[in-house]
Order: sequence, then structure tokens, then C-alpha cells
Amino acid sequence: MNRSLIFAYPGRLDLNTGGYAYDRKVIGGLESLGWTVTPLSLGDGFPAPLPGVRADAEAQLSALEDGSLVVIDGLAFGVLDDWAIREAERLKIVALVHHPLALETGLSQVVQADLRAREKRALRAPRLVVVTSPMTARELTAHYAVPPETIAVAVPGTEPAPRASATGTPPQILSIGTLIPRKGHDVLLDALKLIQDIEWNARIVGSRDLDPATADALEAKVRAHGLQNRVELTGESTDTRAALASADIFALASRYEGFGMVFAEALSQGVPIVACAAGAVPEVVPAEAGFLVPVDDAEAFAGALRRLLTDPEEHRRCADAAFEAGARLPRWHDTAQIIASRLANIA
Repeated sequence: MNRSLIFAYPGRLDLNTGGYAYDRKVIGGLESLGWTVTPLSLGDGFPAPLPGVRADAEAQLSALEDGSLVVIDGLAFGVLDDWAIREAERLKIVALVHHPLALETGLSQVVQADLRAREKRALRAPRLVVVTSPMTARELTAHYAVPPETIAVAVPGTEPAPRASATGTPPQILSIGTLIPRKGHDVLLDALKLIQDIEWNARIVGSRDLDPATADALEAKVRAHGLQNRVELTGESTDTRAALASADIFALASRYEGFGMVFAEALSQGVPIVACAAGAVPEVVPAEAGFLVPVDDAEAFAGALRRLLTDPEEHRRCADAAFEAGARLPRWHDTAQIIASRLANIA
């Protein structure tokens, strides 16, 4: 069996997002299992690249030898529908879907409908579709006509890391997520304003570069709420595990997550979680490990934060439950094994 493949992705593979971290871990895991992986960048701007970028991406993929096995990250694959249908017989195409493109927050109805139609059409082409959660598998079967037998669920792995000390004075609230609308940092800031009467400091860790307008709006909201001395927007971090180790609470008000790797990391370090019952988050975060509140409900989010900040016993129970749940999570080797076994069937 030929254990070689091309791994195609949009933009830069070194970006600090959960999706790119997953890609990097999968590539490394496959290589450790004896696969030869050739990375291939498809260019910037996906899922809305300039026409020339899309044309160049399709040309690169079409230049691959007949019978090549190519894994394509869904951020690009979902809008390469014409190419995918055209090359489905010649190439062995595998799609990696973190979550459907149409479920991104802030899209117009027209853009959302276009993305849904294009991704549904593109997903007729792959011989295998790798997804990162059971919820995404159900979504693709129910709304994108992907047969269940062509789907492989490969949940992100989580490696051990130091348990959080939970000794912050004042308590440290940590949020990790790129500054884009879907991550709900605006809701977190509104919630923090509602609990200004108790002690805490907060850090929001995440790239400002993918959506500068959202980053600017969040900075403005910090100032409008008078939180400049208590909330820090730190930008990207290369060591989020160290940040979690010093956190008392992990808080992320995402409006949707296809999995939410950072929630798994928080669990593995015993950090109680306040989040929204959105997407796959309830599948990742057990109820006893914190609080899951409705999407866009700043008052409920604030109430959950207040409980953890003012009730030491509640905080301890949630921290213990989080750490126990984290110990049961799969490792990256398990993730790679699942994908490798399915790739072997079509290689």
C-alpha cells in the first residue's frame, strides 16, 4: 500500500487557531504512523478568496498525478465544488470538515445560502469525509446528503498538561479564541460588566489579525464598559496551556463550535468552564464541569461566572469534575489512528 498523501490547506499552516492546530497534529500523527505527507498551501482568503487565488489553488490540485490521495481542509474545500466534481474520478479526494462553512456567525442570508449549496455540492466528490465531532457528522448526513458510511469521526486529541492551581488573587478569568464574531467575546465583555462589583481579572487570548474590525470593536467595548484596568486583550499566544495553568475559570461565549479544542484543553487542566450550549460544546463539556448557558445571554453568562467566583465549594466541585473528564479524553495518537485506518482503505 502506498502510504503517501498531499495535505492541502488554505493560508498558513502555522496560524494559531483550533482548525490549523488540528491540521498540524494530524499531519504529525500520520507521519509518526509511517505516512509521507506533502503539505500544499492553497493560498489566502478562503472561504472567499480572490478569483486568481481560487484559480491558482485549483491549478495546483489539478496538477497532481492521477490516483493521488489528497486531503483538503474544509475551509477551502467547501468552495472548490466545481473542481471537486471535475476531479472526483481522477483523484482520491478526502475532505476534512471542522464545521460547515454556512454556520459561521455574521454571514448574510445570501452568502450563507451560497456557501451551503456549494459545500453540499462539493461533498458529493470525496471518497472520505473526516469530521471532528459526532455533531458535525450528524449535520452533514442530515443537511448535506453525505452518506454516514463515508464519514470518519476523529475527535481532536488532548495531551496532558499541568493542572491549574486556581489560586489567583484576584481570580483569573481566561478566554481563548480568535477575535471573530462567532467566538462571542462581545457577550463575555457584557457579562463581565455585570459582575464589576466582585473581584476578578480577565484575559482574552486570540489573534486580532483575521478580523481587525471585530478586534477594534472589542477594544471599544472594553473602554465603553470601563474595564480597561481589568480586561486585557493579549493577542495570540504560543503557549495556551501555560495560560490555562494559571486560570481560575475558562470562559468562552462561542455562538457555534464544530468541536472546541480549547474546551477539551481546559478540562484536561481542571479549569471550570462557563460557555454556551452551542454546536458541539455540550458534547465536549460535561454539565458538572461548569455552566452552559443560552447563546447571546450575557445575564446568564454573568450569573454563571458569579457563582464560580463567589462559591469556593462550587468552584472546587466543577474543577474536580473538569479534571476527571479531561483524563478520559482521547490523545492525538488516537485521532491519527482513526484517520490513518480509513485512509488505508482508499490508498
